[in-house]
Amino acid sequence: MSVGTQYGMKNQTTISEFILLGFSYGLQVQTILFLAFLITYMVTITENAIIIFVVNRNHHLHKPMYYFLGNLSFLEIWYISVTLPRLLFGFWSQSKSISFSSCMTQLYFFISLMCTECVLLAVMAYDRYLAVCHPLRYPAIMTHKLCFQLSVFSWAGGFSISLVKVSFISRLTFCGPQVINHFFCDISPVLNLSCTDMSLAETVDFALALVILLVPLLIIVFSYYCIVSTILCMPSAQGRRKAFSTCTSHFTVVIVFFSATLFMYARPRRIHPFNLNKIVSIFYAVFTPALNPLIYCLRNKEVKKVLRKIISTSCSAHHQISASPKDRAVEGQ
Repeated sequence: MSVGTQYGMKNQTTISEFILLGFSYGLQVQTILFLAFLITYMVTITENAIIIFVVNRNHHLHKPMYYFLGNLSFLEIWYISVTLPRLLFGFWSQSKSISFSSCMTQLYFFISLMCTECVLLAVMAYDRYLAVCHPLRYPAIMTHKLCFQLSVFSWAGGFSISLVKVSFISRLTFCGPQVINHFFCDISPVLNLSCTDMSLAETVDFALALVILLVPLLIIVFSYYCIVSTILCMPSAQGRRKAFSTCTSHFTVVIVFFSATLFMYARPRRIHPFNLNKIVSIFYAVFTPALNPLIYCLRNKEVKKVLRKIISTSCSAHHQISASPKDRAVEGQ
């Protein structure tokens, strides 16, 4: 295929589109996978939207921890939306192709959101560190202004680093075969289609991956070291339990997220087995955004309390609306 001139001299390729293999199985298996991914997508969007709604509507949750949780839920909605709708469409579409520009766009937004989540989880760890280790100074330090600045820093940092990574990748020359053995345009399968020297792009990508993964992870480890040290010095067992309960949800999310992302991105690209890539990618790109809201709701007493109150109020209002006029008349007597 010839390449259009829209990519410029630095981005000339011998192919103008890729083919995403996705999950090419029999009709019965594809139907089961389609339903599983569709349900997961709908559940993920619903869960994270509920958390955003609950945090915004309830003044008891207008705290820095829940402000960042709302940011995380908003991020998870877009994170899963970058990859899953196209995967669902691909199950029934005859064409598996994706244009070069669309592939680079998908790659950019996916990596941007992943990088943003790395920084945001580090910011949330810093928030827990202040709350546990410096409780008296916490309100004065973690102001609304600082919360906003930290959230902007997370988003700006993630999208800026991703821009550098993708700009180096997009300048490579790609040639046939243009088949990507994946369900979305990820870094490793795209790099392996390059037919020119990609050592610079690979080195830049690997170095930035270490920075965006290891620096936030070091902040998280240091924060939790200080948190655990402070909690163990507390004289009251009840105080220790309360302090631990405010951190367990975040710590669980950190373990789930970083274990998968470090495995995928903190090592050289060409050694990745592609089928294993797809399995691990399903975990961190599809199931993790669905698990995070459940982890926070199941482990956080304040969120569970507010959710129960909202559900109870909604059920009570529904009962009043659905009651017949005769029933209401009897109740009125």
